Amino acid sequence: MRDILPVLGRWYAARAPFGLATVVRVSRSAPRDPGAAMAVGPDDEVAGSVSGGCVEGAVFELAREAVADGEARLETFGYSDEDAFAVGLTCGGEITLLVRPVTPGLDPAFGAVAESVAAGEPVTVATVTEGPAPRGAVLAVWPDRVAGGLGTTGLDAAVTADARGELALGATGLRHYGPRGQRREDAVEVFLQSFAPPPRMLVFGAIDYAAAVARIGVFLGYRVTVCDARPVFATPRRFPDGVEVVVDWPHRHLRETGTDERTVICVLTHDPKFDVPLLTEALRRPAAYIGAMGSRRTHTDRLERLVEAGLTERELSRLRSPVGLDLGARTPEEVAVSVAAEIVALRWGGSGAPLTVTEGAVHPAPPVV
Repeated sequence: MRDILPVLGRWYAARAPFGLATVVRVSRSAPRDPGAAMAVGPDDEVAGSVSGGCVEGAVFELAREAVADGEARLETFGYSDEDAFAVGLTCGGEITLLVRPVTPGLDPAFGAVAESVAAGEPVTVATVTEGPAPRGAVLAVWPDRVAGGLGTTGLDAAVTADARGELALGATGLRHYGPRGQRREDAVEVFLQSFAPPPRMLVFGAIDYAAAVARIGVFLGYRVTVCDARPVFATPRRFPDGVEVVVDWPHRHLRETGTDERTVICVLTHDPKFDVPLLTEALRRPAAYIGAMGSRRTHTDRLERLVEAGLTERELSRLRSPVGLDLGARTPEEVAVSVAAEIVALRWGGSGAPLTVTEGAVHPAPPVV
């Protein structure tokens, strides 16, 4: 979708109706991931692809029909052993597409979404695929505002909260709700598509704890990098697939790496010659979370060294040390859960207390960021 948005934005600005087909569900060896899109615009111009050529002919007709009758539809394509050359995925698997017409009247937020994506501004688009809510209804959710609607105030509120959660991770997928946003029902299916790169997790210190933190970081949707100056420890085979491993002095690597308000920085080296220059750099740049491992004695010594390095009280107040929540964790995997719990609590304003001793909504409205 991101690749074809410039074309779609041009059609939309010209008020030319177009049919938009988006992959919302896949199974087995489907050729494209959720979020892949194809559109049919004026003069039957086609942009994008949903299967690499297997079903595009059929999708072309569905998109034209959607424009002609103004109705959204859900269509599933799969592989047929009996007739492998029928319209379907000859490579196997199954994809489900939402095909909907797009005009300024049907989707008044589309132009703003296209502009945000072009400008690198994060936004999630929530679209009803099935259920009693209007199929094809769209709610666009930014960190600080929303546009559009899905049919009921309760559904809009629930989806807005979840959309901001997906946006924080740059994630895309299906969610289910009741007609008024009830979370324990699944009558309404909504496809949440986030236009934001996944946030970064930078882990410094290639120790066993780092491998566990990196693993849970991948699970939470972060793009994870592990950095250590010691090549004997910083080897890819010690870390999960998909984790970038860098051999460099930590402070130098951080200085050359871009961070933003979603970035997580975990300092697990607990060695002053690495920690002090690294944290001096980290605490003076954008980041959602900066945590450092070590005992309370190590933490006190580290603070003294950072003060000597010139950091202010305000800068030092951003440091989470000793790292993690008090779970009684011992093993690297347990410590990783403790660190992840603190990251999530800090992101959403959670107290870290057991829900049995708290009051009010279990899922309060997330803070506007």
